Amino acid sequence: MTADNRNLVVWLSCVCAVIYLMIVVGGVTRLTQSGLSMVDWRPIMGVIPPLTLTDWEQAFEAYKQYPEFQKINRDMDLEQFKGIFYWEFGHRLLGRVIGLVYFIPFVVFLALGRIEKKWRPKLWAAFVLGGLQGLMGWYMVKSGLVDVPHVSHFRLAVHLLLAILILGFLFWLILELAGVKRMSVPVGLQRLAVGMLLLLALQLLLGAFTAGLDAGHGFNTYPLMHGQWLADAAVMMEPFWRNFIENGVMFQFMHRWIGALLLLGVVWLAFAAAKNGMLLPAILLVVITATQFGIGVATLMLRVPVVLGSLHQAVACLMVLALVYLVYLTRNPRAALGYTG
Repeated sequence: MTADNRNLVVWLSCVCAVIYLMIVVGGVTRLTQSGLSMVDWRPIMGVIPPLTLTDWEQAFEAYKQYPEFQKINRDMDLEQFKGIFYWEFGHRLLGRVIGLVYFIPFVVFLALGRIEKKWRPKLWAAFVLGGLQGLMGWYMVKSGLVDVPHVSHFRLAVHLLLAILILGFLFWLILELAGVKRMSVPVGLQRLAVGMLLLLALQLLLGAFTAGLDAGHGFNTYPLMHGQWLADAAVMMEPFWRNFIENGVMFQFMHRWIGALLLLGVVWLAFAAAKNGMLLPAILLVVITATQFGIGVATLMLRVPVVLGSLHQAVACLMVLALVYLVYLTRNPRAALGYTG
């Protein structure tokens, strides 16, 4: 690894750390019902929170004009409002920090000619994705500032998955810049690793839908849903196809069993990876996945406490990174071997 690449790895590692923190804080913001406390979007001036009592009263008065206060939080006082405001403010502030931590070093490295041409398109792509992520965050919040004070589960899913995509993309780029050696493995193992990553993406999508519809607060038994494998409420909508885009009970059902399938698939992948010289990455992936599965079940059975719900989202990101790492190690087309099992 060259000195220039080493500097890029350190820089992007810092960016990934802040993105990870932002995803965790975003989870807490959602679980504490804080996301609709800031009812406007001021990319520049919004970096300064209310400082005086008058400022706070103005912010609270603005919040009172929207349905979340009028329909859900009518008994909230100013001190309680401050509690939810600071979570949303912190989440947005981290977004600005990410922008600065990414953009300023990027411009400096470009100006000094420290970035090889082959890396520049990927770094620009990450920058564009980051901008889209910020816009998507406000677009999501706007969906909750209407008659029904809940953000769209579709927009929430896009917002979360974009953040995780950026995290995984930058982590992959770090591995490339660091020159991490790839392995010669059977083609079938490569395909299995990619397949598990795609299944994880589906599971993340279902998890986002489940969270967006607050579906984890019902049917808090496992593995049965109050005595049924598939609760009647999961198929109650008409026409039937609406259950797969709007029904939180159906999303919870699918999230449960895709999670179990993913755990089994990861164990299968880990055995295959261990046989091909990747013992430590395999063990790490299994440990993280099993931990995530256990946290998920506990979160459901305890009716989504903030600590467990936030931890569930945090460990999901670690699982993404562990699986991206294993996919990276196996993606070596020039050295791929014929699949033998």
